[in-house]
Amino acid sequence: MTTTIRIQSEPFDAAAEATALTAGRTDVGAVVTFTGLCRDEGGRLAALELEHYPGMAEAEIARVAAEAERRWPILGQTIIHRFGRITPGESIVLVVTTSVHRQAAFEAAEFLMDYLKTQAPFWKREHLRDGAAGSWVEAKDTDDAAAARWR
Repeated sequence: MTTTIRIQSEPFDAAAEATALTAGRTDVGAVVTFTGLCRDEGGRLAALELEHYPGMAEAEIARVAAEAERRWPILGQTIIHRFGRITPGESIVLVVTTSVHRQAAFEAAEFLMDYLKTQAPFWKREHLRDGAAGSWVEAKDTDDAAAARWR
């Protein structure tokens, strides 16, 4: 089982990360990738500023990655979350899961993303096109409802 967790300010290459996770593997039958992008929220958003608590964020994501490994027969997982100023169209988060069969890879990726959207220790602040600093972004009720299915 291979697990990679990175918190970084730099952009990532989703295809290269998926390739790295499967390199030399002949037992992998499914690769699921999810890339979350920054939206412009109807043209009002100039950027998102993401903050995290170094060390704590990695430890919490590792804890949830270990839970995914216990729940599903996954062969590998990569989780990358960016921080800093991210503009619309840029990638924020990447989850890659591999398994022998697709169902485990899909479910593990959904589980990880539901956690990242609702409980991971990241704080997002909006920066608006008009130059104003917007509010800190709260988890949406729909995100909380999606995460509740894993409890």
